[in-house]
Amino acid sequence: MATRGRPPAFDRDNALDKALGLFWERGYDNTSMAELSAAMKLNPPSIYAAFGGKEALFDEVIAHYNKHHGTMIWADLDRFKQPKDATRHVLVASANAYTREDTPHGCLVVLAAPQENSNHATVNQTLCSHRRSVTKTLRNLYAEGQRRGHIPRNANIDTMATYYATVQIGMSIQARDGATRDDLIAVADAAMTTWPNLTSTSLARR
Repeated sequence: MATRGRPPAFDRDNALDKALGLFWERGYDNTSMAELSAAMKLNPPSIYAAFGGKEALFDEVIAHYNKHHGTMIWADLDRFKQPKDATRHVLVASANAYTREDTPHGCLVVLAAPQENSNHATVNQTLCSHRRSVTKTLRNLYAEGQRRGHIPRNANIDTMATYYATVQIGMSIQARDGATRDDLIAVADAAMTTWPNLTSTSLARR
C-alpha cells in the first residue's frame, strides 16, 4: 500500500517559491490551502506533514523571502562608510526590488498581512516583528554612525530610523498601487533631502 506524505521528488525550496508567489500576490487571508496545494503540487496532508499547516508554512515562506529577496536590500550595509549612503542604498534597492517584473510588486512582509479583524493574530505579530526589525536595523546603523562621528551625538536616531522605515513601507504600498521604479527613486531622493534636518540638533531628544 502506498504511504501518504511528500512525493519522492519533493523539492522544499521549489515548494516554498510557489507558496511565496501566492502569498505575495494574494496576501495571507486570500490564499487558500486548495490554491497552495495546486501551486506547490502537494496534497494538503503532504503540506501539513512537510510544513505543519498554513501558518507554519507562511512563517517558513517569510524566512525564505528574507533570504532570497531581502538580501538585495539589507546585505552588507557595513560596506558603506557613511550612514547616509547606506540609507540611500536601502531606499534605492527597495525601489528596484519592489518593481521587478519577475515578482509581484511591493514587499511581502508589508502586503501579505491578514486583516486586523481576522483570526490570525500570530501571523500579524510575526509580520509586525519583521517590520520592526527594519527600524531596529536602521537605528543600529545610525548609532554606529554616531559612534564614528558621522551623525551628531545629540541627533534623534529613533526619529531617523522610524522616518526612513516609514518611507520604505510607503514605497511598498505605492509599488503595489502601480508606482514605477522611477517614481520610487524620486521618493527615495526626496526622502534623502531631509537628512540634514533629521541629523540636526533641532530634533534632538529632549
